[in-house]
Amino acid sequence: MTGAGEELGALIAELEEQERRLVFTRFDNDDAWRLGSLIVGLARERTLPITVDIRRHGHQLFHAALPGTTPENDSWIDRKVRVVNRFSAASYLVGRRLVAQGRTLDVIAGVDPVDYAPHGGSFPIRIRDVGVVGTITVSGLPQQADHALVVEAIESFLTA
Repeated sequence: MTGAGEELGALIAELEEQERRLVFTRFDNDDAWRLGSLIVGLARERTLPITVDIRRHGHQLFHAALPGTTPENDSWIDRKVRVVNRFSAASYLVGRRLVAQGRTLDVIAGVDPVDYAPHGGSFPIRIRDVGVVGTITVSGLPQQADHALVVEAIESFLTA
C-alpha cells in the first residue's frame, strides 16, 4: 500500500480502535437524553446545522433538528442507522472498508442504496458483554465531521 491506500488503511485502523474503546457499561433513556443534549450543546457552540438521533433497539430516545437542517437529514439518518444495524459497525467504518475493497454496499450486501448509506455519522451503542443495542447518529456535515462529532461526544460522555 502506498499514499492514499496507506492513509485509508490508517483511517480504518483508527475507526476500528474507536469502536473497541467507545463501549458503554449501560445505556438507558436518561443516558440518551444526556448524550443527545451534549451533542446539541457542542453543535450550538459551533453553529453547526445538524440533526441528532439516538435509538435503542429501534426506539427513538432522542431527536433534535437544529437550524439549517431539513427533512433530508432525517432520511440520511435512517439510511446510516440501517448500515449500523446490519453490520454492527459505524457507518463511516463500513464505508471506508468498502472504499478500500473497491466495492459498493449494494453489490456485497444486495441492498438498495436508497435505503442504506455507508457514510459517516452513525455510531453503534455497544454495551460491554452485550453487544450493539442502538445507534447515535448525526447528519448535516461532511461525513468525516459527522462521525468526528459523534465520537467526540461519546468520549466526553464516557469520561464524565
